[in-house]
Amino acid sequence: MYTTDDRGVLNNYAVEPTVYCAEYPSQEQQKSYLFQGAVAVLFVSVLLLTAFGVS
Repeated sequence: MYTTDDRGVLNNYAVEPTVYCAEYPSQEQQKSYLFQGAVAVLFVSVLLLTAFGVS
C-alpha cells in the first residue's frame, strides 16, 4: 500500500494501524478456550494411540 502527498509524490512506507490494548477474556470466553483445549488434547491423544496401535 502507498500514500501520496499533496504534490503527488508517492510514499511507499506501510500505513501503520491504530494501536489498542487487548481486553481480558470474559468468563464465557475462558470456558470456551478451556473446552477447545480439552478437545484438542483428546484428539491428539486419540491420534497418537491410533498410530502406536497400528504400528
